[in-house]
Amino acid sequence: MGDAFVSELIGTAILLLLGAGVVANVILPRTKGFGGGWLLINFGWGIAVFAGVYAAYRSGAHINPAVTIGLWASGAEEFAPGIEVTVLNGFLYVVAQIAGAAIGAALAFLAYKKHFDEDADPAVKLGVFSTGPELRSYGWNVVTETIGTFVLVFVVLAFGNTPSELGPLAVALLVVGIGASLGGPTGYAINPARDLGPRIAHALLPIRGKGSSDWSYAWVPIVGPLLGGVLAGLVASVYLG
Repeated sequence: MGDAFVSELIGTAILLLLGAGVVANVILPRTKGFGGGWLLINFGWGIAVFAGVYAAYRSGAHINPAVTIGLWASGAEEFAPGIEVTVLNGFLYVVAQIAGAAIGAALAFLAYKKHFDEDADPAVKLGVFSTGPELRSYGWNVVTETIGTFVLVFVVLAFGNTPSELGPLAVALLVVGIGASLGGPTGYAINPARDLGPRIAHALLPIRGKGSSDWSYAWVPIVGPLLGGVLAGLVASVYLG
C-alpha cells in the first residue's frame, strides 16, 4: 500500500501542478498566456489529467477521491491489482490525493511567484487554486458538480469494461469535454482533492495581496463530486455489471 500512496501523491501533484499552472497562465497578469480563454484551460486540464494518470499507474491512477469512492460503490473488489477495497486503503488513497493536490498547487505558485506578486484581484489569485461559481447558489452548484462528476466516474468505469488502447488519452479527452460542456457554472472541480488541497495551500502560502480562501463555498466541490462518484458507481454496478 505504501507504493500506492506515493503513486497517488505524485500523480495528483502533477495533476495540480499542470492544472493550476494553466489557470495561472490564463488569468494572472503579464503571463504569456494571459487572456487565453476557457478552452485553453480545458485543454490544459485535460493534459494535466493525462500526465497525472500516467504518473499514478501503480495505484490504478485514481488521483480523485470521487473515482476511489465510485469504484467502491460499484462493488469492485480491488482499487488496483493487489490492493483490496477496504476502509483503510480508501482512506489512504484520499489522504494521498489531498496532500498531492496541495503540493502540486504550491509548486504552481512557485512557478508563477512573480506574477502572483503583481497587483491582481485577490479573487483571481484564489481562482488559480480552487473553483468558484459564476452564480452562487449552493444547492444548484452542488447539482452541477454532481452531474459533472457522475459523467466523469461513470465513463471512466465504462472505459474499464471496454477494450481500448486509448488509456489515459481517453480520460484526458473526457475531462476536456466535461469542462467545455459542463464547466461553466462552477469551474468543474469534479474532484474533491483538486479543490480542497489547493484551497488549503492558498490559506497557508505567503501570497502577496491574497484575500479569503472562501471556505463558505469549500464544501460544495467536496459534496457534489462525492455524490456524483457514488451515484456513478451504483449505476455502473447495474448497467455495466
